[in-house]
This record gives sequence, C-alpha cells and structure tokens, in this order.
Amino acid sequence: MSVEPGPGGTPNPDDVPRLLEAMRAVGSGLRLRSTLERICETAAELADARYAAVGLTAECGDGLAEHAGEDTGGQAVRWIGRLPDGYEEAGGTAGAEGIRPPPEAGFLAVPIRVQGESLGTFYLAEKRDGGPFGEHDLDMVRVLAREAGIAVGNARLYGAAKRRERWIDGSVAVTTALLSGGDAYEALQVVAEQARRLSDSMAGLVLLPAAAGGLEIVAVASEHPSRALGLVVPPENAVAGQLLAGKAVFVEDAASDPRMLADLSRGYGPTMLLPLQSGGRVLGTLVMARAADARPFSDAERTLATQFASQAALALMMAEAQRDREQLAVYEDRDRIARDLHDLVIQRLFATGMLLESAQRRSVLPEVRQGVGKAVDELDVTIQEIRTAIFALQQGPAELPTRLRTRVLREINMAAVPLGFKPSHRFVGSVDTVVGELTAKNLIAALREALSNAFRHAGASRIDVTVDATVRLPDEETGVRLTVTDDGVGIPEGGRRSGLKNLKRRAESLGGDSWYGPGSGKDGGGTSVVWEAPH
Repeated sequence: MSVEPGPGGTPNPDDVPRLLEAMRAVGSGLRLRSTLERICETAAELADARYAAVGLTAECGDGLAEHAGEDTGGQAVRWIGRLPDGYEEAGGTAGAEGIRPPPEAGFLAVPIRVQGESLGTFYLAEKRDGGPFGEHDLDMVRVLAREAGIAVGNARLYGAAKRRERWIDGSVAVTTALLSGGDAYEALQVVAEQARRLSDSMAGLVLLPAAAGGLEIVAVASEHPSRALGLVVPPENAVAGQLLAGKAVFVEDAASDPRMLADLSRGYGPTMLLPLQSGGRVLGTLVMARAADARPFSDAERTLATQFASQAALALMMAEAQRDREQLAVYEDRDRIARDLHDLVIQRLFATGMLLESAQRRSVLPEVRQGVGKAVDELDVTIQEIRTAIFALQQGPAELPTRLRTRVLREINMAAVPLGFKPSHRFVGSVDTVVGELTAKNLIAALREALSNAFRHAGASRIDVTVDATVRLPDEETGVRLTVTDDGVGIPEGGRRSGLKNLKRRAESLGGDSWYGPGSGKDGGGTSVVWEAPH
C-alpha cells in the first residue's frame, strides 16, 4: 500500500504521548545519518513494523537508512524491493530487481515532504502481529512523516553549512601556505592535499603549464603511492585544451573516458578538473579524482570545489606577485653588493697589492721579499675570486646554465659566500646525459636545502658534495644519488627536521628515497644527507 500524507484520520488519544515522544526523538539531532536512523526506529515502533527504511532523493544525500528487527540481517532493504522511479539510494544496495515482500507480510510507503518539496519516502514492511497495516498505522506514520520532513530538511541544511565551513577552512590553509614565503613545492602540495581531503577523493593533483606546452603535474596527494609527478598532459589533448581555455571539466568515469590519459586516469572514477584562474589568467589546474566505485560529485560539491579553486588561484597569483617583489629586491641587493665589491673592495685590495709590491722592492732581506711576494700572489687570487663572485651576482634567471654538472657547481659557489669556504665536489658517471630534467630539478632543490641546513645549523668547517649517476636503486632501477657530508655538530635530539622531511617527500614523489646519518667529523660527528631518485 502506497499512500499520500493527507488529512486522513486522527491518531488515537492514547497514542498522543507516544507520538509526541517520537516527534521529540526525530527532531533531536542535526546529523543526517543519525537522524535517518532515529526516523526508521521510531516509525517501526509506532507502526509495530518488523522492517523500516527511509529512501531519500539524490539531492538529500545519504539515500537509504534502515531499521531492522532482531535477527533480520539487513532484511529491510531486501524486503522493500526496487524503489519507485524518482528515488535513488546512495548506499546502492536497496533490494534487487524483482524481490518483493509477500502480500501477507504487508507493505506501507508514505512520502516525506516539506514545503511541497519531496525529500524521500518511508517504507515499512511486515507487521509484527502478522496482520496488514491499517488506517491507524497510516495516520501515525503521516504525522511522523511531516516531522521527519522538517528534521531531514534541517539536517540537510546543517550538513551543507558544515561542508561550506570545511571548504572555507581549507581555503584559509591554502592561502596561508602560498603566502608564507616558504618552499613553493610545499605550498602546492598543501593545495593538492586540501583538495583531496575536502572533496573526499582518492587523489588530488596540481598541474601547471609546461615549458613545451600542455600541463605538467607538479604536486600529488594520494591515498596510494603515485608516479604521476612530472607527467605532462600534451597541449593537443582535448581536456588540456579546455582547461587552458579556462573551462572546467567533469568526468563521470575517468578510467573509461577516451579524453583522459591512460597513465593518469587508471583506477579513478568521478573526477573534477578545474582551472586555477584569476583575473582572466589561467595559472594551472586542480584535479580531484575519486575511486572507480565511488559516488559521483553532487552539484553542491562541484560548486564548492569551483569556489575553492578560484580562491587557490587568487592566492597563487598573490604569492607569485610576492615572490616577484622579493626576487626584485634580491636582484637590486645583488647589484648593490656587486658594485660595492667592484668599486670599493677590489680597488682597496689592488691598492694594498701595489703597496706590498713597493715594500718588496725596498726590502733587502730575501725572506721578507719572499713573504711579501706570496702575500701579493694571494691578493691576486682573491681579486680574481671576487670578480667571479661579481659575475655570478650579475647573472639573471635567463642566463642560468642548464647542464646538471654546471648547476651543481653554481649552487656550491653560491653557498661558499655565506659559508666562508667552498665545499668540495665529486661527480661519478655521466650526470649531464643520463639524469632527466625532472630529477635534475629536484636534485638541485635537495642540494640547496642540504647546503642551507649545513650553513644555518651545522657550524661545519668542511662540506663534501658527491653526485653519483651510476647507483642501483632497491628495485633494480638505475638512479642518481646526491650525498652532502659535513663535519659539524650533527642533528640534535628533538630538533626540527622539516627540511629533511621535505627532502624525503620530494624523493618519494619520484620513486626514490632520502635519509641521513653521521658525517665526516671526528668520532662520527657531523651529518651525512643522502638523496636519491631514478634517472
């Protein structure tokens, strides 16, 4: 029997206390799932039904809840059978096609509405006394259906408010990370992780425009290990074209969609690909992918994710402008330092050298003349080194070398200024020909981090840098290994290790690893940092 809630009869006065208590119980919570469970239990008690379930429309979210009596083993869903057209259950297990309760068991269905909007349906099956459902049961369930409509509506609004709050908190975390002035890779990793968490996805990815066109994956947050980092979606790909044009792409099943890259979409189902755009400029793409058997993204989730992507893009643009200002200040400072070195320091050293040469000519003692001559030679070497430093300071970004060996040497030379000495270096294998650009870029970042840590914390007097392109990784794959060893104070117990964690995360994203151990100081003092990844 399927009925509409209407005037009907009036509940028995003896049942009014039960009904009032039932209405109080139904309206006592705000969380949708617990509200549905209370509604089912209350309906079963009022109608003395063995099985009860609530099926919600798709817009309401949680779909189907059941109240099952003793030893039913979830029979309520199976007794109800296929839900009427227009209703669907998120749980996806409501009765298989063709399974219906026997006629003698009794069956009652009452729509749940609030302010004319259909929210779902009550389903009750099998009276405990074996008889059919009567008008009295119908009247009781009708009253409960009205209260349930209000309760479900309130729970739905509460759930929507909590979801918006979560997305807003996620946007704040992303903005803070991007504007903190820290490592850009870490900031983008925060964007990917927040997107994955907020959308209940299996993976979150950030893609930025690649130098040769298309989109390159620069950050991955996934429940499982991923080798997607560095993968480039070519510009001729249809999805990449839409994203670069500022259009969002929603995919129902990424694994079977012909537009998606097989290496990127394998194992994924519902997927959102949203352009990171601000001020009419597309800065990149944010991808949120659920598992193949996961529920699709709702309209509300798509809207919240789009707003999140817009906020992330704005923060990304502000961070970029901030980095440009900081970079400009650095270049201006470097120009000033270069001028001071050239106009003041070199000139004074040159004048001092001339004075020493004059004193050398006037001296009659051979040992004095020899010592002064050696000092003049040292001054000449110092002047040449300062001129080399001036040239390095005056180099712009476009002039940076591309060969890995040269980039490593440049980092070592730049570190020598704050360190007060030049780290030693050693190369093993053809580092310039076998190491790929993605690995090389991350290796340079790892070297910069290791040298920075040695300068700020180690108090070292010697640093050795080794780049070995002939190592064999644990999975029998060939790779490159960077080792930075110092004779400093070592890593204290309980000290911060955020930089070392960054190195390890960067290596693992490429399928490699990073660790640290004792260095080259006396009695095992100092620190040795190792970073390795496939070519």
